[in-house]
Formats: sequence, C-alpha cells, structure tokens
Amino acid sequence: MSDCAAAGSPIDPVIERMTRIATELPETDGVARFNDLYLAVTRAVAAEATGDGFEDPTFLSGLDVAFAGRYFAAVDATGSGEAVTQAWAPLFESRGRLDVAPIQFALAGMNAHINFDLCLAVVDTCRSLDLEPEAGTPQYRDYLTVNGILSRVEDEVKRRFETELQQVADEALGRVDDVIAMWSVARARDAAWTHAEVLWSLRPLPALTAEYTLSLSRIVGLAGRGLLAPTL
Repeated sequence: MSDCAAAGSPIDPVIERMTRIATELPETDGVARFNDLYLAVTRAVAAEATGDGFEDPTFLSGLDVAFAGRYFAAVDATGSGEAVTQAWAPLFESRGRLDVAPIQFALAGMNAHINFDLCLAVVDTCRSLDLEPEAGTPQYRDYLTVNGILSRVEDEVKRRFETELQQVADEALGRVDDVIAMWSVARARDAAWTHAEVLWSLRPLPALTAEYTLSLSRIVGLAGRGLLAPTL
C-alpha cells in the first residue's frame, strides 16, 4: 500500500495520523481492521524502503502522501456525516458487522484503496511533479520495486489474523480462504498503474474522465461487497 517511507520523510505524518485513528476506533471496528493492516504495512515499508534503493524517492514519497490522503479523506467524510466514494462505501457501511472475519475488513479496505485510490494518487503525483505515468520510466521501475516489499509485508501481516480464526468452524475457514485467494497486491497495483495511464490520457476530456472514474469506483465497490460476504 505505502510506496516509499524513510526516517524524517514526509511519510512520518502519515504514520502519525494512522496511529491516531487506531487509538480512536474500537478494535472490533472494520475500519480499524484495515487501519491496523495499513499502519503495519507502512511501518514495515518505512524500515525497508530508503531513498538509496530507488531512482526517484521524491516521486515515491509524494505518492505515499497523496495515496494516504485519500484514505484519510474517507475517514474524515464519514466522521462529518458525508458520503464516501462507492469504492469505500462497502467497508464503511459494514464496519460493525459480526459475521465477517477481521481479515475480510482489511482486504476490503485494500481493495478500495489500491484498486481505486492508487491510480488517482499516481495521476495527482505525476501532475504535481510534471511527470507522466509511463512504463519504462524511473518512476515505474521504483513502483514495481515496491511490489516486492509489499508482497512480503502482506504475507507477514496476514498471519497476524490467523490466531483470530483458529476457533472458527472449518466451513467458515474455507470461505475465508476463498476470499483471501481473491486478492493480490501485485495484480491490484499493476491494474492501478494501467488505470493511471488511461486517466492521464483522458485529461483533455474532463467529462469522460469523470465517467471513467465513477465507473471504476462502482466496480471496485462491487468487489468490496464480495470481499465482505458473510463467513462467520
């Protein structure tokens, strides 16, 4: 999820905000489950992803901040009684359900954040730095390098949820496994970059850009509802 983080970098306020959210939400809150995963991943990436390992750390740190900002905007919207995007709606609407496993909430948040927010954050970051989201660029190579870090961290963090499922019936565990199998960080990030390229090409067509973005939000929201299917 997070795309670059180093000590003293702009990502520090991101970690601080996630930490505050964690203290404000009850542990059983579905949004707290996602926030817990996001915070753990961001901290882990911060420990691994230093500027020395990337060609354009400025791009990655800027992307990190823009990316996290979209999650924070969703949190702030619900806090003030405003609607969130259709991509985020399933998680926030289902946050109090008791028939959904903890990891499902976490994956539903990742679905909304990566499959919808990430492409928009890539476009915003490229625009602010006068870059283009193109394959073969230093920014794209750095983006792919982060995939490996995130995949390792994702596997580690998923294991944190396993102890909470040990007392669940085998049938329910099977359904949870099916839900987990639906998700891949690398595939989601690959798709996000492609969507960013499409949105970049649509910049001269604001009406079509808005329609494309809305359609993507709806599709991601539908996937989110599938990830939150009852399993317990």
